Amino acid sequence: MSRGGMLGRKVLFSLLTIFVVLVINFVLFRVLPGDPVRAVIGRNVKLSAEAQQTLREQFGLDKPIFPDQFLDTLGQWARGNLGISWSLRRPVAEILAAKLWNTLLLIGLGQVLSIVLGILLGLLAGWKRKTPFDVFALTFSLIAWATPTFWLGIILLAAGSTWLGLPTGGLVSPENVGKPLYTVLPDLARHLVLPTLTLTILYLGEYMLIMRSSILEVLSEDYILTAKAKGMTPWQVLWKHALKNAMLPIVTLIALNLGFTVSGAIYIETVFSYDGLGKLFQTALVKQDYPLLQGAFLLLAVSVIAANLLADVLYVLLDPRVKPT
Repeated sequence: MSRGGMLGRKVLFSLLTIFVVLVINFVLFRVLPGDPVRAVIGRNVKLSAEAQQTLREQFGLDKPIFPDQFLDTLGQWARGNLGISWSLRRPVAEILAAKLWNTLLLIGLGQVLSIVLGILLGLLAGWKRKTPFDVFALTFSLIAWATPTFWLGIILLAAGSTWLGLPTGGLVSPENVGKPLYTVLPDLARHLVLPTLTLTILYLGEYMLIMRSSILEVLSEDYILTAKAKGMTPWQVLWKHALKNAMLPIVTLIALNLGFTVSGAIYIETVFSYDGLGKLFQTALVKQDYPLLQGAFLLLAVSVIAANLLADVLYVLLDPRVKPT
């Protein structure tokens, strides 16, 4: 099969996966216990039965779940309309877009730092195998990789606020809320330190372990021995020959993590009260805001599926030994 045929098959499979996710996404939030109308209006607000019925009709909850509500929802999604948030009374796409940039800022900083440090430290640990540095790097990587996200966030939150006086939450200080972010960069940077550090540590351990393992495998190849026999210095062997071939697992891992990081950042944003998608999801879940929840989880699902597709394509393009099947 040609590369074009392989790519077409993978895109088709990804679209099929998205459709399955749409069905699960629709059903999942409608089996939650509780009354979404009551959750939206609040428990302390009293409305007559007639008023509540009017809201149900307005939200389309008076119709049968299958097929009426399901087909209506699919029709809206097909037109690119994610619906109107019941609790915020605004288009879901507009709400998600506003919060997405904050989340991408956090993810971008954390991923860049963890990728650069993970590659460099993993490369050095593999090169200095069985030295004290390698033992320390391996121990740190295993601990960081196994540490629960929320637990690490709470520890760093307590330590950073107590010893360094860093903000405990939010995107900016209260007096800077509503101002353009570029005008409050120092304040924004202080608020980003702890959540970014949490995200960096979590992914740093994974990248270090994979890079160390990959470089050890590459250094055992015959062409590395040949390069050494030609009189090349250790750094020339490492940078010109070993690093390029050892990067393949890291590249595919980065592509996969880009999708999962969006969902993983929810825990960090919740711990640090960060004004991103995580906080939005939490609010929508409490309010049982079906359109907002569906749009949010659809965004997460599509990001993960797209990242998997990107990883598959990169793996074939970067490694000539892999043939399309």
